[in-house]
Amino acid sequence: MRRLLALRQEQRLTTRHVRLMAQSLEVTERTVWRWLAAAEHDESAAAEPGARAQSKDRFSVTPEVRRLLALWKGNVAAVHRELTARAAKGEGDPPPSIPTLHRAIQRDLTPGERAGLAGGERAARKHDVFLARPRGWRNHVWETDHVQAPVLVDVDGRARRPWITWFTDCATNAVTGVAVTPGHPSRESVLAALRSAVLRDDPYGPFGGVPEKVRVDRGKDFLSRTVTAAFDLLDVTVEDLPAYTPHLKGTVEGLNRAVESMFLASLPGYARQPRPGKRSSRPKDEVLLGFADFTTQLLAWTLWWNTEHRPAPLRGKTPLQAWQDDPTPLRDVPAADLWTFTLEDAGTRTLTTRGIRFRKRDYVGPWMTGQAGIQVRIRFMPHHDHRIEVYHAATGRYLGPADLANQATEEQISAVRRARSARARRLKKDLEASQRERYAAATKAEAPRRLGALTGAQAEAELARTADSDLARLAMPDLIPHAAPPAEWRTPASLAALTTPGPPVRYPYGRDGACAPDGPGGRTAPPTTDEDGDAS
Repeated sequence: MRRLLALRQEQRLTTRHVRLMAQSLEVTERTVWRWLAAAEHDESAAAEPGARAQSKDRFSVTPEVRRLLALWKGNVAAVHRELTARAAKGEGDPPPSIPTLHRAIQRDLTPGERAGLAGGERAARKHDVFLARPRGWRNHVWETDHVQAPVLVDVDGRARRPWITWFTDCATNAVTGVAVTPGHPSRESVLAALRSAVLRDDPYGPFGGVPEKVRVDRGKDFLSRTVTAAFDLLDVTVEDLPAYTPHLKGTVEGLNRAVESMFLASLPGYARQPRPGKRSSRPKDEVLLGFADFTTQLLAWTLWWNTEHRPAPLRGKTPLQAWQDDPTPLRDVPAADLWTFTLEDAGTRTLTTRGIRFRKRDYVGPWMTGQAGIQVRIRFMPHHDHRIEVYHAATGRYLGPADLANQATEEQISAVRRARSARARRLKKDLEASQRERYAAATKAEAPRRLGALTGAQAEAELARTADSDLARLAMPDLIPHAAPPAEWRTPASLAALTTPGPPVRYPYGRDGACAPDGPGGRTAPPTTDEDGDAS
């Protein structure tokens, strides 16, 4: 632009020069002529063609405008109305026009700031730039996470969305371990996935071994005492990432997105499938997968991911090929030791003739014969309360498993669950009925008016039923007064007024529950003997 301005000042500027400049900048010739006219009056316009002239009175985004943008989710028109209303009340200067406000927001706020004010932190992160970590070597760093599958699965006759817990190797993108939970995951899900990740025997191998570091995202299951103790025993460093930083464990987050788009979206019961019509409910004739079938297909997809899929970061290799090409030695743990490491410690107990008392229940095993009286240490899998593992308290030697004594049958457990579900449904229905209140529609500012009329008799009858069901109100502790204390007792006057006059009533039973008639002076009569010498 400075070159064109010099040519114009020397009167050597031609239309051809302007046309070439317009083609190179992809603007019209009229725009170039306008820029030249502006540059003749302001030299700064030649450095930034097309930029608006700087002025002291130019409107800029203030902190108040930023707060209003966050309040109105990025709606500039709503912010302009708010500023106009405040100026009418004398609470500020009149705002500029809406186009000027738009230009100021576009100029003073970055795309990430505009997205964050409109959609929050997650929307702002889409405009950030992230660095890529070095890939390292196999088992250098693992990442783990829970993800709820957006697929409805038949679990005991109910449609549920299962949870997937897995570990992935950052160097090879291999899924080293996976566990599926029908309901909400827990530390038991993490331990099950960890065992499948570390073991390299069939059907888990060849991926596995003990990693050097594991990244977690502050999940309480991953940072529980049992999981932390298991990582410590395996000599694994746990890197607890800060909150709201999914980009710091991008390998497992990418796997969470890939499993949905590449596998889960094709399954029946996919919850995010676009539906025709206004309501997004699933068809009534849709047949859902069973939990076992879903787990089988997920494990098959995991095998395909590890052996056939070629992620872009691996440059044409599969995770299996990248794993086998890496010469880094692996640390293995025997299956029996790994099982011990991933159990929760419950302290020591004494083995009695009734077995081992744990959580107010007895556990027995065939190996306990002749072992009563020894001190044992209990370890158990979280939430698997039907069996415990028993070790000698002094030597740490494994003694054997112990199963819950008098365990209920499956039919009994199902009946109890049905009864609990029916009770929960009745309670929910009663609570909804008590909270279902209707109010009259209002066309002006007034207090809410409840609808529904009751007669006086109906109100008294309902209050009477409520009073009959309140056991605290039915209790009458002073209906039968206490007996008078002995005469030699110093009884307060307030307490003596609440007792009945007369001699005190003796306790008619001994300490062992047998009848013990009173003797003279209120003492227990000594036992007498009959003619045969037997006590009576």
